[in-house]
Amino acid sequence: MTAAPPHLTDRVALVTGASSGIGRAAATALARAGAHVIALARTHEALDDTARTHPRITPHPADLHDPRTPADLHDPRTPADAVDTALTTHGRLDVLVNNAGATAMMPLTDTRTDTITDLFALNVTAPSLLAAAAHTPLARTGGTILNISSTYGHRPLPGAAHYAASKAALESLTRSWALELAPDGIRANALAPGPTRSNALNAAGLAPDTVARVHNDETRRIPLGRRAEPDEVATWITHLADPAAAWITGQVITVDGGLELT
Repeated sequence: MTAAPPHLTDRVALVTGASSGIGRAAATALARAGAHVIALARTHEALDDTARTHPRITPHPADLHDPRTPADLHDPRTPADAVDTALTTHGRLDVLVNNAGATAMMPLTDTRTDTITDLFALNVTAPSLLAAAAHTPLARTGGTILNISSTYGHRPLPGAAHYAASKAALESLTRSWALELAPDGIRANALAPGPTRSNALNAAGLAPDTVARVHNDETRRIPLGRRAEPDEVATWITHLADPAAAWITGQVITVDGGLELT
């Protein structure tokens, strides 16, 4: 008996924030499922490490406007550049995974304009511009947009309310895009992971003892008693990208070990 081909064979995916954590796991999982993956991130060396996990992963080149600088989602030129890379390299685009995001612990009394601006620029504006840039090629293929939210996109997070608000905005965008883009044959869904093993809190500039405390506090509240592995989240990304999921749109699927129930 001949084995069935991978379910994403010859499809093309663009994954942002692909240099580590969920983004790297998603790029690898999609490639293993048969897709050609354009992996986009700011950290060029780490992005090359992602590309080495599978031959079907292509790291996005340095920003064509400045060859010395890695692509930056804060740059308004990046979305069109990333989509053009997929089209030039593979001639199509089927899946957009908006995974790149920022985290910030910021109590209300410490509110800073620059922190709010940076959070929403990366967590809301960048996915919006990428989805807009990808619209035409996704419409050609009946493609899908996958936004990576958080369990805190629909539950309170004292001390980091603006991060939670940015993810709530992304979930609202997902539902609206699902209705807006359905006539074009484009699906839009969001995945809301719970606490997942990554360097996100370290990247947010938190002290190691603070990171350890947050990890321990979250783990104690998760009914299954542990943080997720990035591969466990990536599995659901490949499920939602699968053509077999063609009847699913406008959904926010929470994968958090039961944290939402507490």
